[in-house]
Amino acid sequence: MERSNGWLGTHAEGQVDAQAEGRAAERAEARTDGATAARAAPTGARPVAGAGRPPTIRGVAERAGVSKSLVSLVLQGSPRVSDSKRQAVLDAIEELGYRPNAAARSLVARRTHTVGVLLNDMRNPWFVEVLDGLNSLLQAHGLRMLMADGRLDRRAGQDFARTFQELRVDGLVVVGTLPDTDGLAEVAERLPTVIAGNHEPRLPHADLVANDDERGARLATEHLIGLGHRRIAHIAGQGLVGELRRRGFEAAMRAHGLAESAVVTSGDGTEEGGYRAAVRLLTPPSAPARPGARPPAAQRPTAVFAFNDISGVGALSAAQELGLRIPADLSLVGYDNTYLARIRHLWLNSVNNASHEVGRRAARCLLDRMACPDAPAGQQLVAPELEIRGSTAAPRPD
Repeated sequence: MERSNGWLGTHAEGQVDAQAEGRAAERAEARTDGATAARAAPTGARPVAGAGRPPTIRGVAERAGVSKSLVSLVLQGSPRVSDSKRQAVLDAIEELGYRPNAAARSLVARRTHTVGVLLNDMRNPWFVEVLDGLNSLLQAHGLRMLMADGRLDRRAGQDFARTFQELRVDGLVVVGTLPDTDGLAEVAERLPTVIAGNHEPRLPHADLVANDDERGARLATEHLIGLGHRRIAHIAGQGLVGELRRRGFEAAMRAHGLAESAVVTSGDGTEEGGYRAAVRLLTPPSAPARPGARPPAAQRPTAVFAFNDISGVGALSAAQELGLRIPADLSLVGYDNTYLARIRHLWLNSVNNASHEVGRRAARCLLDRMACPDAPAGQQLVAPELEIRGSTAAPRPD
């Protein structure tokens, strides 16, 4: 008997909750639908009751001959509804074409089931696979992504991190290197936040998932050294990721006694930046760059390690314009292992930084952070691997 009363108590409590939610949902639907109708109505026009308005939870309840609270239970997938009542509600929903009002549900549940994703630059193909890994897990948990481009943020003078907070997203994922992170610390105090693909900023309650960039750079450099290259140049990137990859390059060169022959030139992570950097590297000061004018072999690097694949493609274009063949005259390694490296006529050796895995782990961290917002910040580094294709070979004898 006690067990029966306990179950009935739970059932009754669930009915009270469902009734309250049904009333709240109806009020929220009325507010959001009313606001939509008011915006759509011509100035001075009086709204006509029911005209052009979408079906509501009240209409579904009336068509099915049940209460609004029971409709709410069906929408929640509650097992405490008989099969006949559930079918009646589902039939009414189908007949009326009812779709739950997302804004209304957000007002009731105080959740939007959305995650803000702030990218450094959508033009970088590396982000595609990160987003794929991120979305695969978020979608499985009923969360949708809203994306913004940090590059556009800088141009428009907007702060998308705070904009996401105003949109009441349930969490935020920051992907890549952002030049200005002042507002991010403030947002991370109020919103579950994960940083993916970067090593900064370090915030008290923001998890970090990134590639082991220093290790990846060492892999690329040691591959070139293993082929016999001694004059190796690095086209460096920006931010802490760029610093870590440069550090890995220089550490590998020092370990093999090649520190004096290591050359580093700055880039900006773009194809144009890679092209310009390669022209500087491959053209000695005494010989101005001219298309088809091959620089003296004794004065140029025999191998180039680029900050990313995009820079590597720019370097490849510069080499070809200078009459150098890849890999016969110049070996080239990129980083990120994007689809660019896999294009057949490029076929670029590249460090695979497990971008899909970075995205998947970032999603897992965000879900955990949403469940425990005050947990200490964690850090995960994903191990890279070098993908060998056709852009490196042993150096030609001088």
